[in-house]
Amino acid sequence: MSRVIVVTGASGGIGSAIVDRFTSDGETVVGLDLVDGFDVTDGGQCLRSVAAIVDAHGQIDVLCNNAGVASVGDVVASTEADWQRVFAVNVFGVANMSRAVLPIMRSAGSGVIVNTCSVAASVGLVERAVYSASKGAVLSMTKAMAADEAHRGIRVNCVSPGTVSSPWVERLVANTDDPEATMEALRRRQPLGRLVATAEVADAVAYLASPTTFTSGADLLLDGGITGIRLVDQ
Repeated sequence: MSRVIVVTGASGGIGSAIVDRFTSDGETVVGLDLVDGFDVTDGGQCLRSVAAIVDAHGQIDVLCNNAGVASVGDVVASTEADWQRVFAVNVFGVANMSRAVLPIMRSAGSGVIVNTCSVAASVGLVERAVYSASKGAVLSMTKAMAADEAHRGIRVNCVSPGTVSSPWVERLVANTDDPEATMEALRRRQPLGRLVATAEVADAVAYLASPTTFTSGADLLLDGGITGIRLVDQ
């Protein structure tokens, strides 16, 4: 019997890769995305959507909190609206969906939540103050949720990619004065010398969601060595 996997931010980039990975594994995947009218910042809509999924499928085995937005700028340049917008999606969105799904998992006595975090939660990056702060909150929330749910048979982990080869990064690079130089700088920032592929992130999420994975409260880094390696010429 296939598991029921719910993925937020399911259209485009990492989300599409996660959906494709679980679908190829024969799982029942329900994708939720803003392009289809689903908004993680609306707590009531999260509750209603989860209820509809349970009515249709009878269960939710895995929740992938992947929906997220980015922001460029330091603390001075970032506006109050930037902080509210990014935290509404990246932090409160994770809380809203988890609040809706956890009672289902608690009743079942099992379940897995995988949050999409970022290396920005662990390493200071230039011009990413708001985004980094939001992902730091996701990392802390992941560990707190893991502690709260361990005795209920529910595992909670997160995956933290470095710079991902995704449509958002491509748009960001295209808007710079020298896109080629900017992309090369992004590659060099990661000691392994390249961007991480969305399929690689999806593989990591699938690993954390696997019934045979014995871990909770973990932050799985896919950072190309940013946090652990310093090369001589950097």
